[in-house]
Amino acid sequence: MTSFWTGTRIRLRGIEPEDWTGFMRLAVDEERLGDAVRPPRSGEGYRAWAKEQAAVEPDGDCFRLVIEALDTGEMVGAVSSNDADPQAGRFEYGVTVGADHRRKGYAAEAVVMLLRFMFAERRHHKCEARVLAYNQGSLALHRRLGFVEEGRLRDHVFLAGRHHDLVLLGILAEEFTQLHPPTEPPIGT
Repeated sequence: MTSFWTGTRIRLRGIEPEDWTGFMRLAVDEERLGDAVRPPRSGEGYRAWAKEQAAVEPDGDCFRLVIEALDTGEMVGAVSSNDADPQAGRFEYGVTVGADHRRKGYAAEAVVMLLRFMFAERRHHKCEARVLAYNQGSLALHRRLGFVEEGRLRDHVFLAGRHHDLVLLGILAEEFTQLHPPTEPPIGT
């Protein structure tokens, strides 16, 4: 049996100190694509952050994993579980894939693996995602995965000199299981 965390194209794994360069590339991509504008961070700052993250234990059901391409062993992105509320059975997640690795199925496979873990193993009931309204690629990915638009916060995020709407999406455990049965091969195969 292969690992739960290994799919057909990717493997999800913990952060290693040497991943600092991959996270630095992701930050540059996010800024270039207009997904984030932050003050520049030094290479040493990324090194220190990655070293710290490599030693961090998960905080309950909140954690960040590297998305690694199986064919090259290269870090292509990251996925995280955030704001998990075990009493309500709800959590949020985030995913980012480097610009050179988009539209190859890495994000979809990573999200399905993460949701399968959170729903089947951790027994959460609902996953929520927040997507900037102009990010049509991410909105399309979420719709393909079975997420439903639950609302829109108008002019909610200020980024790159202007306000943007934030789209709230959600998927329930039973909806996910119906669309992505445990025996199903990952999306895109």
